[in-house]
Amino acid sequence: MQMMKEEAFFPATAMPDSDWWHALWPDPEGMLRALGIGPGLEVVDLCCGDGHFTAPLARLVAPGRAIGFDLDPAMLAESRRVCANCTNCLWIEGDAMTLSQLVTYPVDCVLMANTFHGVAKPTVLAREVVQVLKPGGRFIIVNWYPLPREETPVLGQPRGPRTELRMSPEQTCAVVDPAGFELEELAELPPYHYGAIFKKRMVAT
Repeated sequence: MQMMKEEAFFPATAMPDSDWWHALWPDPEGMLRALGIGPGLEVVDLCCGDGHFTAPLARLVAPGRAIGFDLDPAMLAESRRVCANCTNCLWIEGDAMTLSQLVTYPVDCVLMANTFHGVAKPTVLAREVVQVLKPGGRFIIVNWYPLPREETPVLGQPRGPRTELRMSPEQTCAVVDPAGFELEELAELPPYHYGAIFKKRMVAT
């Protein structure tokens, strides 16, 4: 069972050291606002890691709810600690590839920050996401621009995933759209990221 869990982790998506990660994202709440996150929403922070985005997410969506979802129990425990003062959080331990089995009611939004580049079957994951969204719900992907890794320094060192793993907005759209989404907006997230905001496509009746 332990081996199966280790194999389920997405490649090159381990939680970064907090020093440069916090230097790269000094205002996570501002970033989330730029992506359209606001009061009353129910949002899944998919692969939430240590809660650096989950805590500000919970504050922004109140009286809505933030759902921290991660495969790693140690990361979930850290996220719980970071969000200790937030009363509108729910926690789910599980594999993102089985999201629709674990989130059993529709939500407004699924946020996936800095992890999509490691997904081996991104369209399959996007199909999981589309199943848990309300009509018109949104899938927000925060990705590194496909710059060479040596051109994305933070605190004097190259940071982020390997160059060959990085995805352009066009590449991201190409694997997400077939799952039932359409790109609604592309948000610039300086210095090295973009936010692709996908809307669940309405099904004709």
